[in-house]
Amino acid sequence: MRSHYCGDVNETLEGKIVTVAGWMHRRRDHGGVIFIDLRDREGLVQVVCNPEDVESFAAAERVRSEYVLQIEGEVRRRPEGSDNEELKSGKIEIVATKLEILNSSETPPFPLNEQAEVSEDVRLRHRYIDLRRPEMLQKLRFRSQITSLLRSFLDINGFLDIETPILTKATPEGARDYLVPSRTHEGSFFALPQSPQLFKQLLMVSGMDRYYQVVRCFRDEDLRADRQPEFTQLDIETSFVEEEDLMVMMEEMIRNLFDKALGESLPNPFPRMTYQEAMNRFGSDKPDLRIDLELVDVNDLMKGVDFKVFSGPANDDKGRVAALRVPNGASLSRKEIDDYTKYVGIYGAKGLAYIKVNDINVGLAGLQSPILKFLPDDIVIEMMERVEAKTGDLVFFGADKSSIVNEALGALRVKLGHDLGLVSGNWQPLWVVAFPMFQWDEKSDRWTALHHPFTAPRKSDMALLDSDPGACLSRAYDMVLNGTELGGGSMRIHKAEVQTKVFELLGIDSEEANDKFGFLLDALKFGCPPHGGLAFGLDRLAMLMTGSSSIREVMAFPKTQSASCPLTNAPSAVDERQLKELNIRIRKSTKVLEGTAK
Repeated sequence: MRSHYCGDVNETLEGKIVTVAGWMHRRRDHGGVIFIDLRDREGLVQVVCNPEDVESFAAAERVRSEYVLQIEGEVRRRPEGSDNEELKSGKIEIVATKLEILNSSETPPFPLNEQAEVSEDVRLRHRYIDLRRPEMLQKLRFRSQITSLLRSFLDINGFLDIETPILTKATPEGARDYLVPSRTHEGSFFALPQSPQLFKQLLMVSGMDRYYQVVRCFRDEDLRADRQPEFTQLDIETSFVEEEDLMVMMEEMIRNLFDKALGESLPNPFPRMTYQEAMNRFGSDKPDLRIDLELVDVNDLMKGVDFKVFSGPANDDKGRVAALRVPNGASLSRKEIDDYTKYVGIYGAKGLAYIKVNDINVGLAGLQSPILKFLPDDIVIEMMERVEAKTGDLVFFGADKSSIVNEALGALRVKLGHDLGLVSGNWQPLWVVAFPMFQWDEKSDRWTALHHPFTAPRKSDMALLDSDPGACLSRAYDMVLNGTELGGGSMRIHKAEVQTKVFELLGIDSEEANDKFGFLLDALKFGCPPHGGLAFGLDRLAMLMTGSSSIREVMAFPKTQSASCPLTNAPSAVDERQLKELNIRIRKSTKVLEGTAK
């Protein structure tokens, strides 16, 4: 039905007859001559409809926004001075000799040819219209290019593209599973995979050696801008490697991607930072290195002060008192400081102390803060020296459990960086390494895996599994870019006895371990090679590389933040007959029943 895409018609085709097809993007009537901008996935082309060609001109008069057209005509140069440098086809136009309306269209729910403010709910409800917009089309084209380049790199390096099951077994660790009832096994359920983790490890046992997959994963968890209930990851696993081998290869893959897709050169090698250093300096295990703000410990200075707000956490083994110096922050108003105080409250902080540095050269007289009267003068001076305060700065303080201080000040650091224009540079990749194997969950009163229960401990820390699990470091590594975790991975446990020991530490007894992971434990007994891998979030990667604010902008049919689909109205009720086949009965919640009674 066409000889060329609209965006591919250019001056090399001058004098040729072409056939194009697409959607009417814009129509202009200039004194009897009708101009139509025709749009398809490759771009726009200008079509000229002259009244001399009676049939095509009559059809052009009936055309409205988003009508589907097929147009045949001769390519000619645009009149001098009318070139459009923003279009690939901007030096030519097509003089229509035949115009056929393939389908009409109702008026779209929002305009496609102008930058109108449209609510996300409306866009998602009519996603097929939203995706026609050139900026959305370009993002999905770019995402496709990302996937193609990554696949090509892995193919060249000997990785095999292998699919793993979507219907699988529920696991007790990580986020909540999406469950699928089995019709043929009454009372039993499949789970949609949170990742192909166990299957890719089994592929290593089987000798596949190098595996990858662009795979859909599912997690029933609370959503944010960079999360979805279903998402896509590039999953990778390989045998007979150390973490250094894998990290070097993955760096090369990401450098290759940025070079070919964006023309950007990333550093070689990527800088590395331990988990502990990242938490101490930035309050986050995925720090944005473009922001030149750092947390500074002042625990030792606060242990002996009478101000319990500071001395309490300073003398608590699990507490922390940290300072965050904001250059030129003294200009912030009281309202702005109050707003930042409310912001850190989201992360559990009870407050946000501060000191304004009006003039560092006159000592205490140049400082302004409600907390100065509670602190000894010498401690305040030493504190200002430690944070390297300068005239015009503002110093924020966090004092609480380390986890709360890190999360609150870490988030505040990023917000201040963006609010005050302190973000510099384009791309700052980083490896974060040497993660703890475990973290203590006070609610459940047990150890939990910081990554997942299949992560191997460092060889030098094996003995700590028995003597001091909290001090045991793992062979995990995360690739971070501009404050976003691009990919996370680790070397895996490849010996059954070590895996059993880790399960025990996590409170998974032998009966549960055999029920949930018996197939893995059995496989590890049959000559499992040392292996490791990682997974990259393709949605996040595309979001970052396109400069989008949300992964929903780079997914064709995303869910909302409430995990629903306005387009299909999913999730929705199902037919009673289907439920009966699955031996499922819906039990209405108390709230629903109370609402019915009213």
